[in-house]
Amino acid sequence: MTLLEMTVVILVLLTLIGVLFIGARAWKKGSDRAACILNLRNFQQAVRSYANINALNPNSPAPGLRSQIVGFGKFMENEPVCPSGAGLYTAPDPDTIPDIGVVYLSCPNIAKAGSTDHFPVQHNDW
Repeated sequence: MTLLEMTVVILVLLTLIGVLFIGARAWKKGSDRAACILNLRNFQQAVRSYANINALNPNSPAPGLRSQIVGFGKFMENEPVCPSGAGLYTAPDPDTIPDIGVVYLSCPNIAKAGSTDHFPVQHNDW
C-alpha cells in the first residue's frame, strides 16, 4: 500500500467519523426536545388531575400548586428539569390553574436561546 492510498483511506475514515458526530449531535438535540415536551405534557396532566380531584376550574387560584403536585406519593415524584441542561421549568402564574390549551410551564431553554424548539406545536387540548 502506497503512502497516497493510505492518506486517501485516512481521509475517508475521518470524513465518516465527522458525519457520525454531526448525526449524533442532531439526534441528541431531537431527543432533548422530545423529552422536554414530554416533561411539559406530564406536568400539565398533573395540574389537570389536581384540578379535577379538587374541583378547581381554569383560572381558579390554587396556593402552593407546585408543592401540591410534586413530591413523594403525589402526581409527580420529582420536579421536572429540561434535559438539555437549561434548568428548572418556570410558570408565569404558578398559583393559578391554566386555561385549556394554555401550557402551564415554559422551558428555560426558550428564555436563554430565544428558540421555540422546546415548545409543543399542538397543545390545544392540554
